Amino acid sequence: MSENLGKIFNLSLIYATFRASTPIIYAALCAAITQQANILNIGTEGIMLVGAFTAVAVSYFTGSWMLGILAAMLGGALIAMIMAVSHIKYNSEICAIGMGINLLAIALTKFMLQVFFHTSGSFSNPSIVPIPKLHMTFLENVPVLNSLFNDWRFTEWFVIIFIILLQFIFYKTVWGLRLRAVGQFPMAAETAGIQANAVKYQAMLISGLIGGLAGAHLSLGYSTQFVENMTNSRGFMGVAAMYFGGANPVLTAMGCLLFGFSDSVGARLQAYGIPAQFILMMPYIVTIVVLAISMAVKIQATKKKQSSLITN
Repeated sequence: MSENLGKIFNLSLIYATFRASTPIIYAALCAAITQQANILNIGTEGIMLVGAFTAVAVSYFTGSWMLGILAAMLGGALIAMIMAVSHIKYNSEICAIGMGINLLAIALTKFMLQVFFHTSGSFSNPSIVPIPKLHMTFLENVPVLNSLFNDWRFTEWFVIIFIILLQFIFYKTVWGLRLRAVGQFPMAAETAGIQANAVKYQAMLISGLIGGLAGAHLSLGYSTQFVENMTNSRGFMGVAAMYFGGANPVLTAMGCLLFGFSDSVGARLQAYGIPAQFILMMPYIVTIVVLAISMAVKIQATKKKQSSLITN
């Protein structure tokens, strides 16, 4: 029994957890940006899926992973701006728009897969150029560090930088202050001369760029192919993690690690006769638990705030 546990919970599980968490972290940060402006980006799943297909298609036809990522980000931004115009200008319900975008992305990518590659289900080809790995030769003589930190994809390193950058932007810059003001106190922000709608458009645009990057990492970094509906609810998991972290980039990323951990452990448990149905169910169970905990904490905080107001 102890030997089996040692094979499951070992040093390689750390990187496996982070690797599985990376696309979810990107998705969660995509949702966190808009949530700071009080816009729930349910369409994260659809933005990711469009980005994943666009990255594979452009990488295949141009032979450039960088152009694939750029095209994926632009595609994600386009989808996000469609949502932004519908919600901000025409005052449509954001959740309805987001679900519509998710369904559209599934149908659109399936159609484009048949049009461009004359196949269905999935597409893989040696001509698809993946996001390269960063190999650090100085780590080769340090087995532990070499196992943990060598041969990461560029987008895996970048997500760490982006978490820190977004944390700084949200809480240490004027734009971040305006973004949070628009989300929490829109009337006060308007009174202070902040153009609330302009800030919301900016948040949606940045969110779309990051959502497209999430999809590009999924299809060119996490794998080197496109599979129909390959996001597999990672966008929704990102939204759940965003709620868990209160749209705080660092706390949100920590929530994403829970999903990556459950996914990595589940994949290893399959080798020991655990039913596949249970393994596939684990990320969704974690999603429900995370949402339940985050909502409970939010309700408790609201009650404390109300009681303090009554006391004062």
